[in-house]
Amino acid sequence: MGEWQKTDWRRKSRVQMPDYPDQDRLAFVVSRLASYPPLVFAGEARKLKAHLAKVSKGEAFLLQGGDCAESFAEFSADSIRDTFKVILQMAMVLTYGAKVPVVKVGRVAGQFAKPRSAPSEVINGIELPSYKGDIINGFDFTSEARVPDPERMLQAYLQSAASLNLLRAFSTGGYADVHKVHAWTLGFTSSPEAEKYREMANRISDTLDFMRAAGISDEAAHTLQTVEFFTSHEALLLDYEEPLTRVDSTTGQWLAGSGHMIWIGDRTRQPDGAHVEYCRGVQNPIGLKCGPSMTAGDLKSLMAKLNPKNEAGRLTLIARFGAGTVAEHLPRLVRAVQEEGAQVVWSCDPMHGNTIKSSSGYKTRPFDSVLREVREFFAIHNSEATIPGGVHFEMTGKDVTECTGGVRAVTDEDLSDRYHTACDPRLNASQALELAFLVSEELSARRTSLARAEAV
Repeated sequence: MGEWQKTDWRRKSRVQMPDYPDQDRLAFVVSRLASYPPLVFAGEARKLKAHLAKVSKGEAFLLQGGDCAESFAEFSADSIRDTFKVILQMAMVLTYGAKVPVVKVGRVAGQFAKPRSAPSEVINGIELPSYKGDIINGFDFTSEARVPDPERMLQAYLQSAASLNLLRAFSTGGYADVHKVHAWTLGFTSSPEAEKYREMANRISDTLDFMRAAGISDEAAHTLQTVEFFTSHEALLLDYEEPLTRVDSTTGQWLAGSGHMIWIGDRTRQPDGAHVEYCRGVQNPIGLKCGPSMTAGDLKSLMAKLNPKNEAGRLTLIARFGAGTVAEHLPRLVRAVQEEGAQVVWSCDPMHGNTIKSSSGYKTRPFDSVLREVREFFAIHNSEATIPGGVHFEMTGKDVTECTGGVRAVTDEDLSDRYHTACDPRLNASQALELAFLVSEELSARRTSLARAEAV
């Protein structure tokens, strides 16, 4: 077998990808994208991989969150800022509870394509192709909107570039300064969780005041004024990924230039399929969604293909089973990893296995089910003596009503108030912050348990 090339995926079977009716237009768009600068750089991807290596050892924790599917219509600076702000809040809560650094990775600047359970949908007796994300086709239920349009890839690139520009400014321009921990409180988080956050912020501010009075160094002060923030998305549309794939001049390795971390979905993880073939050849950290149908044999085969050198930080396994079924599925996969001696990050996606249709007709996710799956994930890792390394949420900084429950008790009847998602339901800012406190409690309890075990 020769050296890997970024076009090798084209010789493999593909699923969940569109068939573009105008191949000449597709070739033109791919050529244009190939002439554009990459959105991220190899040094950034390597830095994220190094951080994830620490996560795999329990020396850090992964927080990954953001939109189900980014939207062209909903794109705004305020939306990016508010989601970034909630992730900062959640990370602060997790850091405070876990007493380890939190690696912050957004589902942003590239999360435009979505796999669907069916290739078409029927409304009022009319059948049309499914909406597969703004990078592929339109949301409107018309035959014209649902035709795959390669020009959408150019708009996705430009929106991603603008998002990254703003996120880099937020991360290093003073907005993320931990001294402004109080300023990150969103106006609509008037809840018990918001009050807990304010109390925590007061304690952090007191600590910072003490450090300043004790003569904190300029270098340490700079560290507290900036954060590292990375981007991620599902590498579903390989026609978009390929032209942004470049050779890193410092190492000679291929880089997926579309985002710092890319992942393979539960529907596209065929060991001999196009998506695995593409992802195995790039140096970025790779995520792999693991659903109920994943067997131990499948996982071993995929680990061998995606991380043949068993490199720490390279592969993140994102468990997504559904509340009440984690104990049925996760242990066999944990043991498969142990049998191979594989170095992986274990992350919990409690969203995708808990989607239901509400009595009001809206697709939703009960907050109690999300919370239950997180707790079951931690419980299994505690019983297997393995490391629960992270969480993966679909959430937004907007005050939406898409997931039921939480301390603000969103009901089925409330869903229609602010149901804005174009695809799957997201946690709102209040629910995301509430969940961060609950995960923090799990991490704190685990830290205490490990400390007691070491003392004995």
